[in-house]
Amino acid sequence: MGNKITQSLLVLAAGGLLFVGGAAAQTTTTTSGAGPGVVDPGHPRVNEVNSREENQQQRIANGVKNGSLSPKETANLENRENHIQNEEKRDMAKNNGHLTKAEQNKINRQQNHVSKSIYKDKHN
Repeated sequence: MGNKITQSLLVLAAGGLLFVGGAAAQTTTTTSGAGPGVVDPGHPRVNEVNSREENQQQRIANGVKNGSLSPKETANLENRENHIQNEEKRDMAKNNGHLTKAEQNKINRQQNHVSKSIYKDKHN
């Protein structure tokens, strides 16, 4: 039983690291009107949101790696992060690759909730 849990955690950790690695690779690209995960020097709201996404993905990956997040907790957090990223994509599509201040505030509130959940789940 313990071996199956260990294997599950390793699979989730590898998947999480691949996801974070992919996001990190995307953030090195610089283009105007860029989408989520892409640095756009002229649009600090997009860059701030993307930086927080990357940070939270790293926190989740660290929780998987050190065993403080269960597979169920990890899946829940990843689903919530994915929902926020999809919302960001939709918002940016409406505004030629940019976020309005109101959209950024909404995303920040959602990220704050997920951030608190990451902490709670890692410390239970």
